Amino acid sequence: MRRLAALAVILPLLAGCQQSPARTGQYSTGGDPSDDPCARVVSAIGYADLLLRPRGEEDDQTFENAVLGRLAEARGITLQYGPALPDTLGTAVQAVQDATAGLARADVPRDRQVALLKDYRAAADQIEAGCA
Repeated sequence: MRRLAALAVILPLLAGCQQSPARTGQYSTGGDPSDDPCARVVSAIGYADLLLRPRGEEDDQTFENAVLGRLAEARGITLQYGPALPDTLGTAVQAVQDATAGLARADVPRDRQVALLKDYRAAADQIEAGCA
Protein backbone atom coordinates (compact mmCIF):
# COMPACT_ATOMS: atom_id res chain seq x y z
CA MET A 1 0.00 0.00 0.00
CA ARG A 2 2.88 2.37 0.81
CA ARG A 3 4.46 1.73 -2.58
CA LEU A 4 1.21 2.53 -4.32
CA ALA A 5 0.89 5.79 -2.38
CA ALA A 6 4.48 6.75 -3.24
CA LEU A 7 3.87 5.94 -6.88
CA ALA A 8 0.73 8.08 -6.86
CA VAL A 9 2.82 11.03 -5.65
CA ILE A 10 5.81 10.51 -7.97
CA LEU A 11 3.99 9.70 -11.21
CA PRO A 12 2.53 13.19 -11.79
CA LEU A 13 5.94 14.72 -11.09
CA LEU A 14 7.61 12.50 -13.67
CA ALA A 15 4.91 13.23 -16.23
CA GLY A 16 5.52 16.96 -15.80
CA CYS A 17 9.24 16.51 -16.49
CA GLN A 18 8.57 14.87 -19.83
CA GLN A 19 6.82 17.81 -21.47
CA SER A 20 8.13 18.05 -25.01
CA PRO A 21 9.67 21.25 -26.41
CA ALA A 22 6.98 21.30 -29.12
CA ARG A 23 4.26 21.73 -26.52
CA THR A 24 6.08 24.60 -24.84
CA GLY A 25 6.71 26.43 -28.10
CA GLN A 26 10.48 26.35 -27.62
CA TYR A 27 13.19 24.41 -29.36
CA SER A 28 15.75 22.42 -27.42
CA THR A 29 18.33 25.14 -28.15
CA GLY A 30 16.26 27.63 -26.17
CA GLY A 31 15.05 29.33 -29.33
CA ASP A 32 11.48 29.98 -30.22
CA PRO A 33 9.90 28.83 -33.49
CA SER A 34 9.06 32.47 -34.20
CA ASP A 35 12.71 33.61 -33.94
CA ASP A 36 14.22 35.07 -37.10
CA PRO A 37 15.90 32.11 -38.85
CA CYS A 38 18.71 34.21 -40.32
CA ALA A 39 19.52 35.74 -36.96
CA ARG A 40 19.62 32.33 -35.25
CA VAL A 41 21.77 30.59 -37.87
CA VAL A 42 24.17 33.51 -38.30
CA SER A 43 24.50 33.77 -34.52
CA ALA A 44 25.33 30.05 -34.27
CA ILE A 45 27.95 30.41 -37.00
CA GLY A 46 29.47 33.38 -35.20
CA TYR A 47 29.52 31.51 -31.91
CA ALA A 48 31.37 28.60 -33.51
CA ASP A 49 33.76 31.01 -35.21
CA LEU A 50 34.96 32.25 -31.83
CA LEU A 51 36.89 28.99 -31.39
CA LEU A 52 37.98 28.55 -35.00
CA ARG A 53 41.28 29.65 -36.49
CA PRO A 54 41.02 32.58 -38.90
CA ARG A 55 39.94 31.84 -42.45
CA GLY A 56 42.80 30.42 -44.45
CA GLU A 57 44.33 28.76 -41.36
CA GLU A 58 42.05 25.71 -41.31
CA ASP A 59 45.08 23.39 -41.63
CA ASP A 60 46.22 24.62 -38.19
CA GLN A 61 42.84 24.15 -36.49
CA THR A 62 42.71 21.97 -33.40
CA PHE A 63 39.54 19.95 -32.98
CA GLU A 64 39.20 19.72 -29.22
CA ASN A 65 35.87 19.01 -27.55
CA ALA A 66 34.92 22.69 -27.23
CA VAL A 67 35.29 23.20 -30.98
CA LEU A 68 33.34 20.03 -31.76
CA GLY A 69 30.61 21.13 -29.37
CA ARG A 70 30.24 24.54 -30.96
CA LEU A 71 30.08 23.00 -34.41
CA ALA A 72 27.49 20.51 -33.16
CA GLU A 73 25.45 23.41 -31.83
CA ALA A 74 25.71 25.18 -35.20
CA ARG A 75 24.49 21.96 -36.79
CA GLY A 76 21.50 21.70 -34.48
CA ILE A 77 20.44 25.29 -35.01
CA THR A 78 20.91 24.96 -38.77
CA LEU A 79 18.80 21.80 -38.75
CA GLN A 80 16.05 23.64 -36.87
CA TYR A 81 16.10 27.03 -38.58
CA GLY A 82 17.82 26.29 -41.92
CA PRO A 83 14.65 25.18 -43.72
CA ALA A 84 13.15 28.62 -43.00
CA LEU A 85 16.07 30.51 -44.58
CA PRO A 86 15.58 31.99 -48.05
CA ASP A 87 15.37 29.33 -50.77
CA THR A 88 18.49 30.77 -52.42
CA LEU A 89 20.49 29.53 -49.41
CA GLY A 90 19.26 25.94 -49.63
CA THR A 91 22.53 24.60 -51.04
CA ALA A 92 24.60 26.42 -48.42
CA VAL A 93 22.32 25.19 -45.62
CA GLN A 94 22.71 21.61 -46.83
CA ALA A 95 26.48 22.05 -47.07
CA VAL A 96 26.64 23.34 -43.48
CA GLN A 97 24.54 20.40 -42.31
CA ASP A 98 26.71 17.91 -44.21
CA ALA A 99 29.99 19.41 -43.00
CA THR A 100 28.93 19.73 -39.37
CA ALA A 101 27.66 16.14 -39.36
CA GLY A 102 31.33 15.13 -39.53
CA LEU A 103 32.79 18.09 -37.65
CA ALA A 104 30.67 17.38 -34.58
CA ARG A 105 32.26 13.95 -34.14
CA ALA A 106 35.58 13.19 -32.48
CA ASP A 107 36.23 9.98 -34.45
CA VAL A 108 36.67 11.69 -37.83
CA PRO A 109 40.27 11.61 -39.11
CA ARG A 110 42.05 14.95 -38.92
CA ASP A 111 42.57 15.38 -42.66
CA ARG A 112 38.81 14.85 -43.14
CA GLN A 113 38.05 17.36 -40.36
CA VAL A 114 40.17 19.99 -42.10
CA ALA A 115 38.43 19.35 -45.43
CA LEU A 116 35.01 19.53 -43.76
CA LEU A 117 35.98 22.76 -42.00
CA LYS A 118 36.87 24.33 -45.34
CA ASP A 119 33.51 23.22 -46.76
CA TYR A 120 31.73 24.54 -43.67
CA ARG A 121 33.47 27.90 -43.89
CA ALA A 122 32.53 28.40 -47.54
CA ALA A 123 28.88 27.51 -46.90
CA ALA A 124 28.70 29.53 -43.67
CA ASP A 125 30.05 32.56 -45.54
CA GLN A 126 27.28 32.17 -48.13
CA ILE A 127 24.63 32.04 -45.39
CA GLU A 128 26.04 35.11 -43.66
CA ALA A 129 26.11 37.03 -46.96
CA GLY A 130 22.63 35.87 -47.92
CA CYS A 131 21.21 36.88 -44.56
CA ALA A 132 22.90 40.29 -44.48
